[in-house]
Amino acid sequence: MPDAGPLGSSPPEQRPTPPAAVPDTPAPGSLDLPATPTASGFLAALHPPVTIPDPPPPPVPAPGVGDTPDATAAGSALQRILRGPTGPGTTSLALTSRYEPARDPAPAPAAAGRAVPGLYYHPVPEPDPVRVEEVSRRIKRWAEDEVQLYPEEWEGQFDGFSVGRYMVGCHPDAPTVDHLMLATRLMVAENAVDDCYCEDHGGSPVGLGGRLLLAHTAIDHFHTTAEYTPAWQESLTSDAPRRAYRSAMDYFVRAATPSQADRYRHDMARLHMGYLAEAAWAQTGHVPEVWEYLAMRQFNNFRPCPTITDTVGGYELPADLHARPDMQRVIALAGNATTIVNDLYSYTKELDSPGRHLNLPVVIAEREQLCERDAYLKAVEVHNELQHAFEAAAADLAQACPLPTVLRFLRGVAAWVDGNHDWHRTNTYRYSLPDFW
Repeated sequence: MPDAGPLGSSPPEQRPTPPAAVPDTPAPGSLDLPATPTASGFLAALHPPVTIPDPPPPPVPAPGVGDTPDATAAGSALQRILRGPTGPGTTSLALTSRYEPARDPAPAPAAAGRAVPGLYYHPVPEPDPVRVEEVSRRIKRWAEDEVQLYPEEWEGQFDGFSVGRYMVGCHPDAPTVDHLMLATRLMVAENAVDDCYCEDHGGSPVGLGGRLLLAHTAIDHFHTTAEYTPAWQESLTSDAPRRAYRSAMDYFVRAATPSQADRYRHDMARLHMGYLAEAAWAQTGHVPEVWEYLAMRQFNNFRPCPTITDTVGGYELPADLHARPDMQRVIALAGNATTIVNDLYSYTKELDSPGRHLNLPVVIAEREQLCERDAYLKAVEVHNELQHAFEAAAADLAQACPLPTVLRFLRGVAAWVDGNHDWHRTNTYRYSLPDFW
């Protein structure tokens, strides 16, 4: 495990050196986009032209059997739905060179999995298989050797998470695999806390606040007297989530600026507050109103992941630009939309799990007295509205503040949103869609 420096004192954050380059697949070209003359122009340029292949056509029926015009039209409509959105912003007016690799690895076959029908999303290029393999190898070595993250019987679940594909798809502008690993370790550590403290692997709402607070000191150091520092230091190795948080954060602060590290700590505090709200509702059996649930999800969401896109990209969005209200709205909407994606894809997984899991379709069904199918379809509409709002807010900000770093950061957040959806769509180990269509 990396040395964290003297615990109980300020961590070493004197503008650390970015990760050194290693032999690696070169990243795409710089994302320092030129100023865009219109908001719509920037919005159209956010997404590369990618097409998800149509699902295999059904077997051709025997002559005279089922070959009616209505059947043909229905098949075409289904293909359009499964293909995802088209039109401006998806397959046209894109800066295609931003996603072209500097070398040309053999194309990987398209991953399995279909998108939620009717969901508004943007297809992404297939993640570079060379990088995916290397990130997957390194993160497993870190999990097993550096932080002893999981017992042997959980290995299949760790592999099934496909975190290498996830992070490569979400950070297409990372200069090196070392940069990608900054995000990958943090993602795995966050999931360890969620699983072991809140969810599947021994988690419980009872006593969650105390566990989260002590784990949070692994990323936001405890400053106390000499007498009590050793006990805290020892606690950081007492369970897998804290070991993972501490190690992942140690790597991160060495590559991040002090401002970026503090930003991440703030977003993790938001995440932990959202965990606690959901736990409180679970303890009291409360089903929140839909708006209350969405408010909780603004905190218990993916926000810490896209907001480090500049660190992973090897640059910094200055603190004053990150703090702008319009930038904060963009980041919040990105987190909200991506989290509803998770609700939709994990719906059947959560229904099959012990206990009652709150997700948007479940809350809509109970609070608005809708059947499961109608509630799920309404949740799709909620996602689509949030996704459109995110894109409109990003485009407006690009027009209001067309600085190269702002434009690059906005593009990075948009890439994370798109990559997050693609991982959910393709991770058939974890997710399957309900039979509502």
